[in-house]
Amino acid sequence: MNKPIHYTDEPLGDLEIIPDFLPSPDELVLKQQQTKVTISLSTETVDFFKAAAKRHNTPYQKLIRQLLDEYVAHQKHKASKP
Repeated sequence: MNKPIHYTDEPLGDLEIIPDFLPSPDELVLKQQQTKVTISLSTETVDFFKAAAKRHNTPYQKLIRQLLDEYVAHQKHKASKP
């Protein structure tokens, strides 16, 4: 077993109060609203994303969502150019 910790009332020295730099809980919530959809994809496509997700230790649905988000952002940027 671990030895119990014995605390003392020794002075802590010079302390400095720093401003709160952590985001509030509201700021930790996802920035974008999400909508659930049902979509049929080819087995080859799903297998590709599952393999990629496994290599990067992330859910394959997240990779698909990020790919679609990037595509939409690119298309919006492209459409905004004269």
